[in-house]
Amino acid sequence: MEFSNPMVIWFTIGAILMIAEIIVPGGIVILLGAACIIVAGALGLGVVEGVTQSMTLWFISSMVLLLSFRHVTQRLIGGDAHVDNTDEELDLYNQVATVNADIGPGDKTGRIRCLGSDWVALGDGSIIKTGTQVRIICRENIGFVVEPLPTSIAQ
Repeated sequence: MEFSNPMVIWFTIGAILMIAEIIVPGGIVILLGAACIIVAGALGLGVVEGVTQSMTLWFISSMVLLLSFRHVTQRLIGGDAHVDNTDEELDLYNQVATVNADIGPGDKTGRIRCLGSDWVALGDGSIIKTGTQVRIICRENIGFVVEPLPTSIAQ
């Protein structure tokens, strides 16, 4: 068996890719390997000759296999179906924060400490002193609108 034979090379690459599916699951690598096996078969039957025709057949057969059988391999192999919350607003709503710089009176902004960072905050119009526990109501541009927690909840 001669390893410089293009049919052997395509078959070997196909077999390696198909075995690599064990290491890199996802259902794509096995289909690319199957396309290599198709090219090896076409070379053996004399349907294609040369590198250009082989690469063209591989590209076309890869696309056809991927478009035709990707859903089948996804169903067999599965995948990560966990979807995280992508709405930051929901994560921040009702969070408790500590005031770092006085907020108010009126529309005078201050600073709060929440989730490990300092943020600009706007209160309900009253003065909220440093050290007070507050609840985040919503986001206003790049800052937060907060309200002081009742003293029974803050302690």
